[in-house]
Amino acid sequence: MDQMEKGTLGQPLPMATTQPERKRTSVMSFLSKVSWKLKFQKRESLKNAFSILAEKARDPNDKKRHMAMRGLGTMACETPDKVRKYKKVVLDLLVHGLYDPVSTEVIHESMKTLTIILGKIQGKSLGSFFVDITLQTRTLLDDENDHLRYSAFILFGQLAAFAGRKWKKFFTSQVKQTQDSLLIHLQDRDPHVATACKTTFRACSPYLKERKENSFQSEEEQRNLKLCRQLSHYHPELLQFLYANKIL
Repeated sequence: MDQMEKGTLGQPLPMATTQPERKRTSVMSFLSKVSWKLKFQKRESLKNAFSILAEKARDPNDKKRHMAMRGLGTMACETPDKVRKYKKVVLDLLVHGLYDPVSTEVIHESMKTLTIILGKIQGKSLGSFFVDITLQTRTLLDDENDHLRYSAFILFGQLAAFAGRKWKKFFTSQVKQTQDSLLIHLQDRDPHVATACKTTFRACSPYLKERKENSFQSEEEQRNLKLCRQLSHYHPELLQFLYANKIL
């Protein structure tokens, strides 16, 4: 009765914390700790932090490897300037995670973090990492895991913008080998993957353009190539139908 009276006087009764609330509290606590550490590390050297993440990224425990990849993504968002400074170290860790032989979670987190970091550095000075990232990402476009396919299409489309002159020939060959996957997944069972695929298809369409040395092709072939380019940009679904039914 006393408790009820207190409640009626504007002092609400204590309520039991539900399980989802406890989870949210623990997540917020974790994120606040990470944020505090990063703010501290902004004033101090990040060398120790990278050393720890490098160690965890190659740990036998896949959960620790997963958290290391996520930690690198957090650093990329919170301290982009510092990440640029340690770019080669970070890229080496992420490419290593991209080829993880056991955990799809590690691979997925590596792709997401690579997407963040490539955006921060605008794909500059990737060196041979560009080849490693492209080759592995291309193999994941047809993965059974919806999340992996989605992240792979996002990353592959981003790579199209950063190929530059140095890797243009290489990336062109990769796009041509990937053309079937791009066409098939325009109608992926997962609508998010299908949308990502359409965006990537448009980003990769310049690499499918007719090259000057192919000028000996017949007028009909040239018309078909021009039509394919236009359809890939404006109506990729129709292009997929024509391709599947061998009309083009």
